[in-house]
Amino acid sequence: MKELSKETVTWLTIGDQAAGQRIDNFLLRELKGVPKSHIYRILRSGEVRVNSRRVEATHRLAAGDRVRLPPLRRPRPAAAQRTGRFAGRVLYEDEALLVVDKPAGIAVHGGSGVSYGLIEQLRQARPELRFLELVHRLDKETSGVLLLAKKRSALTRLHAMLREGRVEKHYLALVKGHWPHARQHVKLALHKFLTETGERRVRVSEEGQPAHTFFTLLRRWQDFSLVDAELKTGRTHQIRVHLAHLGHPIAGDDKYGNFALNKELARRGLRRMFLHAKSLAFAHPLTQDGMVFEAPLPVELQRFLAMLEGTHPQNRGADA
Repeated sequence: MKELSKETVTWLTIGDQAAGQRIDNFLLRELKGVPKSHIYRILRSGEVRVNSRRVEATHRLAAGDRVRLPPLRRPRPAAAQRTGRFAGRVLYEDEALLVVDKPAGIAVHGGSGVSYGLIEQLRQARPELRFLELVHRLDKETSGVLLLAKKRSALTRLHAMLREGRVEKHYLALVKGHWPHARQHVKLALHKFLTETGERRVRVSEEGQPAHTFFTLLRRWQDFSLVDAELKTGRTHQIRVHLAHLGHPIAGDDKYGNFALNKELARRGLRRMFLHAKSLAFAHPLTQDGMVFEAPLPVELQRFLAMLEGTHPQNRGADA
């Protein structure tokens, strides 16, 4: 059991970074270590006050608001789980943005059995940042370009750009079999569901949300194809499910892949999913300057491609 400490009543003054944020979301970020259920209980009971008044969980904060927090029991810093150094590489940073190259095998945030993810690592490594939030997400086993916002105004604008399709995202995927087309638009709706064990999964279904991926063939071998996947929408597991549904699962995909093939791939040196967020392009949310970021293919994926080159090369995408 975590060691706990008792605190007194606390007053917080809302700055510009938190202005416009819902009180429940503000508290969830501010009160690390306090159970989510407890945060909503103290909101319902009126123990949390804004400018000495009770508020609903949906209340939006304004700059200068005074927030009263009741005495809370939280983990002492010495007892809190430590994340170690940030497991990634910074590609770019300015006053509004932080762009990193995320390694495979690290979740982007805590939850679902993961205590600390990449965002928690970054917040611990950069305590001077008053605001740091994920702009989008990558699956745990996906490597590559990940964008974070250091200002709420930047986050809001980037989310709008994502909804409007004004952020260009490209991924590299190695898939089973011969990809048949040089270029192919795939528009298949995706539906999220939970398995009997409570695991989140996605399937192609007319009842789901529209999902659009544009695939370009880059290289083919006897048993595999390398494709560029451009996301036109950003649904959960979109690339993985579209490819698996078409009979070309991603090599090493432990949710939607070919499990017998994955065991063979592990023996041949590929022990992760071959999906890499290659590049991200968009207009800077504050300056409108054009921004393009690229993450090199990880060494373990480069090695596997080099091994394929030494087997049975077929043809390049341009010749398909």
